[in-house]
Amino acid sequence: MTIRFDGKVAIVTGAGNGLGRSHALQLASLGAKVVVNDLGGNVDGTGGSSESAEQVVAEIKAAGGDAIANGSSVSDVTGVDNLVKQTMEAFGRIDLLVNNAGILRDKTFAKMSVEDFDIVVDVHLSGAAYVTRAVWPIMQEQNYGRIVMTTSGSGLYGNFGQTNYAAAKLGQVGLMNSLKQEGRKYNIKVNTLAPIAATRMTESLMPPQALAALKPELVTPAVLFMLSEDAPTGAIITAGAGFYAAVRTIEAQGVLIPGEVSADDVAAKWGEISDFDNYVTYESVNDGTGRVFKLLGEAAKG
Repeated sequence: MTIRFDGKVAIVTGAGNGLGRSHALQLASLGAKVVVNDLGGNVDGTGGSSESAEQVVAEIKAAGGDAIANGSSVSDVTGVDNLVKQTMEAFGRIDLLVNNAGILRDKTFAKMSVEDFDIVVDVHLSGAAYVTRAVWPIMQEQNYGRIVMTTSGSGLYGNFGQTNYAAAKLGQVGLMNSLKQEGRKYNIKVNTLAPIAATRMTESLMPPQALAALKPELVTPAVLFMLSEDAPTGAIITAGAGFYAAVRTIEAQGVLIPGEVSADDVAAKWGEISDFDNYVTYESVNDGTGRVFKLLGEAAKG
């Protein structure tokens, strides 16, 4: 099997630098027509310039590929509509979307302003939702689509000083979990990347010796797999430095406590409640609810 994207049209947000640039270049090298979206702002979201997006487009064209630049902010609905309109006018379809755009405004929660919280959530979470919402009916009509969200280890596991970023990044996982179900009948697959890479957003957080190993080009293969014809749906893949691993949300087997239950009962059973030796996973919230009712039924019988 050789993964290629001939005849496919891809939008990559935040593609002027770092991970997005790598995704755009590699998609183009495998035959995709690419829309390089980038506001061209600073890491904290201030400023704006089309230069970085145009440079990536120039690289793609110099290598024989086909690409256009777009400078819309993903957190602006009108801008997103213009992004999709420009793509359709240029290429006539949208097959692939990589929600990569993001900013950082790191501070401890006690010192973080409401503005700093909101703007990070707006770009990462609302931005991913806005662009996905704009391409969704096109993909439904085509009966084809592949979408990649971008989460983070901060979202999956937490990180000091990144409450805004972590909340937004885990929100993209929730977005994926519902969209994977809504997209099935339309052959739309939605997955999530958890990258470990040296980019403008992370270089100040990592020791110098780690930066060389964590080049974005070693993250992108996971994205290409999640955008491919035979991709899974609902997968989370962490990727970096040549390491790739699937990530899942799991639940302990737990215990059913009969009758009236007190906090002391929960405390007494905490060892069993938190025993993950035989964990379970669910495809949807209905699976989890169904399991509880199954346990109740079994208890009533016996």
